Amino acid sequence: MSAVETAINRAGYLRESYHYFHLKDTAGQELDFHFHEFDKLIILISGKVDYRVESSSYELHPWDVLLVGHHTIHKAEIDKSVPYERIIIYLDRGHFERSMPGAGLFDSFELADKRSRHLLTPNAEQIEALKAAIAAYERAAGDELFGAQTLRETLIIQLLIQINRLAEAEEPRAGQSGYDPKIQQALSYINENFRKELTVDALAERVFLSRYHFMRLFKAQTGSTVHAYIRQKRLMNAARLIREGMSAGKAASESGFADYSAFHRAFRESFGTSPGKLAGRK
Repeated sequence: MSAVETAINRAGYLRESYHYFHLKDTAGQELDFHFHEFDKLIILISGKVDYRVESSSYELHPWDVLLVGHHTIHKAEIDKSVPYERIIIYLDRGHFERSMPGAGLFDSFELADKRSRHLLTPNAEQIEALKAAIAAYERAAGDELFGAQTLRETLIIQLLIQINRLAEAEEPRAGQSGYDPKIQQALSYINENFRKELTVDALAERVFLSRYHFMRLFKAQTGSTVHAYIRQKRLMNAARLIREGMSAGKAASESGFADYSAFHRAFRESFGTSPGKLAGRK
């Protein structure tokens, strides 16, 4: 299992049950909108960063906790003028659910999706508990004695329990949005209707903008074109359906792809593998 890391895995792969990073820099790796096959937990320690998660935007403050579920589109916008320190943990949900069935360790991620709010804002007492959990893990990071790996994973589980308690205590609130209201409206509509036929003209008309103005504003606000955003939502949904046992052809049509060849090409481009090979990994 990974101990404290000093550099992020640029490819974003997770081949272990979890991967723990404690990062501090002034550069900060900024990516365009992207997603992961795993769940991601972010705890800001210092710095200035806004996170865009699906159709919401969050300004993080020290010791805020951000929950980014697998297949959730997100990006960080970092103020590089100040040091940026954070804890990032990649989590293989399947591993923990197999090893502790019924424990509900990832209920906080489900609740974030249900509430459409991915940010947790702990109070002073909760922050101290978070600090203690992180310190305990980092003390164990270099441990090579008997049971060290099991100890580290147990400490990650304890941290997840704390996060779930934070989520339960959090006052339900609507997600913050740093988007233009018209783009917020368009994103919400896309997220609910990506399985249907969607065109730029129809979306622009829905939010009362010209096609040209809508496309420019969408790109400026999200960093993505309208077509790319819709395609990614469809691909992620198709990948989920394939993993659940649906045939690739049906998953493509259920996710809004009218042409299987186009779906297959886009799938390989996005995931680096074919739909058939993904199905074989179940």
